[in-house]
Amino acid sequence: MTDLPDIWSLSSSRLSVSSVHKIFNEQTAWVLDGKMISMGIRSSIAGEVRRMEECIGKVPGLAVIMVGQRWDSQIYVRNKIKACEEVGIKSCVTELPTDCTEAEVQSALLRFNKDPSIHGILVQLPLPQHLDEGKVLDVLGLEKDVDGFHPLNTGNLAVIGREPLFIPCTPKGCIELLIRSGVEIIGKKAVVIGRSNIVGLPTSFLLQRHHATVTVIHAFTENPEQITSAADIVVSAAGIPNMVRGNWIKPGAIVIDVGTSPVEDPSCEDGYRLVGDVCYEEAVNVASVITPVPGGVGPMTVAMLLSNTLDSAKRMLDFT
Repeated sequence: MTDLPDIWSLSSSRLSVSSVHKIFNEQTAWVLDGKMISMGIRSSIAGEVRRMEECIGKVPGLAVIMVGQRWDSQIYVRNKIKACEEVGIKSCVTELPTDCTEAEVQSALLRFNKDPSIHGILVQLPLPQHLDEGKVLDVLGLEKDVDGFHPLNTGNLAVIGREPLFIPCTPKGCIELLIRSGVEIIGKKAVVIGRSNIVGLPTSFLLQRHHATVTVIHAFTENPEQITSAADIVVSAAGIPNMVRGNWIKPGAIVIDVGTSPVEDPSCEDGYRLVGDVCYEEAVNVASVITPVPGGVGPMTVAMLLSNTLDSAKRMLDFT
């Protein structure tokens, strides 16, 4: 039976925070500040956008299609639009109701495909369940697929010797964090937790391209703690709060936490706080390098979207 959904179980996370602290020596991991690193990338992008406008009188354009009223999608889209404004990229958002048809989404895509002022298009995922994401993304023009989700971009990323036009933003951001922080990837054992088309699988492909030995953990993997605890680099993208405990992590490992989940917290202004897949309080005393949530991978994802949009505009406008 194929295409079984990944339904994660938390039964394997047995140790309490206090017991894990007793097992490992008290050390503090180097916390990768994705916000700071992304600011440097954004500054460079803003400079290139200004140069483009001065030289040819045009700037990159990004179109966003958002279906429904998911709170997290609204936050993500708002952050992306704000980031575009800060670097000088033109942006526009088309909002469609939750009960819209595939044809309506495809119509919006086709309109942006034909618009010469738009160099990048993204469909904010996930879509409502009645819509087929595959059928929607098939309509997206390959040369404007700045999210890197088109099947041809994904396929080219997976095939040695082929190059995708765009690399998905979150996986690209994870690798940029590692490279810009001086983390050695070549020859290392890497574990990717989660196998989504958006993060898990493309991240595993990218790590292999950088010559890591990669294992993908999913909901049907037996002994995930044992496998993960042998890894030099752990990238977790399961979307399960605090699933990865301290006993999952090899002392001195590099931990990249992609997961972002809301957890109720009355002490916070919005009534919730964001936490990652990794139990930070435990992992920070075991790993040598770790990303925080929020402030780690998230800002890098947005920076990579801006970078992909700039690259697309340069390619389409023949600007170097």
